[in-house]
Parts: sequence; C-alpha cells; structure tokens
Amino acid sequence: MRVILLTESEKGTAAHHLPYLLESEKIKVVMAIRSRGIKADKKKYWSKKIRKSFTIGPLGVINGFRMRTWFGENVNQLLRLPSLKEICAVNGIEYAEVDYTNGNDTVELFKKANADIGISLGNSYISKKVFSLPAHGMINIHHEILPEYQNAQSIIWQLYNNSAETGYTIHKITPKIDGGDILFQEKVPIVFKEKLSDTIAHTSASLLKASAIGLVRVLENFNIYTGQAKPQGQGKCYTTPTGLQFFRIVRNFNRLKKQYGA
Repeated sequence: MRVILLTESEKGTAAHHLPYLLESEKIKVVMAIRSRGIKADKKKYWSKKIRKSFTIGPLGVINGFRMRTWFGENVNQLLRLPSLKEICAVNGIEYAEVDYTNGNDTVELFKKANADIGISLGNSYISKKVFSLPAHGMINIHHEILPEYQNAQSIIWQLYNNSAETGYTIHKITPKIDGGDILFQEKVPIVFKEKLSDTIAHTSASLLKASAIGLVRVLENFNIYTGQAKPQGQGKCYTTPTGLQFFRIVRNFNRLKKQYGA
C-alpha cells in the first residue's frame, strides 16, 4: 500500500510513527509532507483564538501555554525523537515542506505522490480538496477515544472525568473534525507519575507506541478494517480547560495516583 504522510509537526507523532511503517513489507511510504501550518485566513484564525480565550479565561490561557510543553517537547525528549526530515533523508523518502496545510502546493504534492491512502499525524483541519486525493482518502489518529472525546487533548479530560485510562482512535477523515467512521480504537492505561506533567509525558509516549502499532495493523489489513468501519454516534467536544476545570483535573489526579501508584 502506497502511503503519504501529512503533518504540521517537525517531530511528534509523524516522526515517531514513520519507523514503524518502514518496518512493514506491506506498506510503502512514498512521501512525507510537513506543513508550517500558516493560516490563510489570519483574521478568522485570531478571531477564533480570542473567542476561545474569553471562554476559558486567563487561567485557562496560561495553563494552555504551559501544557503545550507537557504534550510536546517533554514527550520528544523522553522518546529522543529525531526530526521527520532526518528520518526521511536516512531512508530515502521524498520529503517536502509547505506553508499551508490545505494550499495548492499540498494538493500538487498529493497528486504527484499518487498514494493509496493519506495519513494525518498532527494536523489541524484538512480540507476535502486534500483528503479526497488519495485513492482511499485519508485517515487520522486521534489520541483519545471517540466519539466521547472529540477535539480533546489526551489524558487531561480523562482525569477530569475521574478515569485512569486514555486511548486512541484511527478514523476516516471527513469535513467534520474527528467525526469520520472509526476503523480501530484501543484503550491505554494512564502511566501515573508523581507530577501531572510527567504523567502526561509518559502516558503520551505510551500512547504513541500503542497507536503506531495500531496504525500498522490497520494499514496491513485495510480492507478488513474499512469493511468493519462504524459511524460515530453523538460525541462531546472538549477544549482547553478553564482554571476551575484544571483544579478538578489536579484534584482527581492526586487521588488516582494514590490508587494506581505513582
């Protein structure tokens, strides 16, 4: 199966998952595209950001910036991830960078790749003019269980709901974010550490390893999983927690880590 990767991250999920894909004799990665994620409509983008800031409040905004490191750089350091560009160079995979995820350059590269399936690994919205180009469309890995945790960051909202497990979902990409038919999903235990930030980093690393294996499994048996795909029911969308919501997350975390061991 000919595969094209699309990501907005220099490292992260794409850099972690690519070596797993390369180990499979049934999967051929023909191209990897890294978008710089520049927003074409900056006015719309900042308007949305401002509305969100008012919704979650100043403490939510501060925590949002702080948590980016927990989910990003802390995980990359824990796994010692090289960049996607470096992995592609070592393995002779065509690599390209574009400014806009849904821009004309992305469209032309997708046409050139002539892939059977596209994989989204760490992107914002992907338009139909992109996800419809591969023969079998595109799939996404959402690092949380769908449809219960749409748009959610992994782990924190599970803790908010007093759960000791998280998970990931591999689903088809449609115009609705995180709304496509589910191909495969798996629950993963939260790895409790003394600090919340370390718990998130170690659990995120565990999630990445599990979802990489799950992705290979789906791609190697694609016809089976697409034949068994199930539509999502009514879900719930989450965003960055407010200050009060974060307080509840910390409270539940402290209780759960005593129960499950730090």
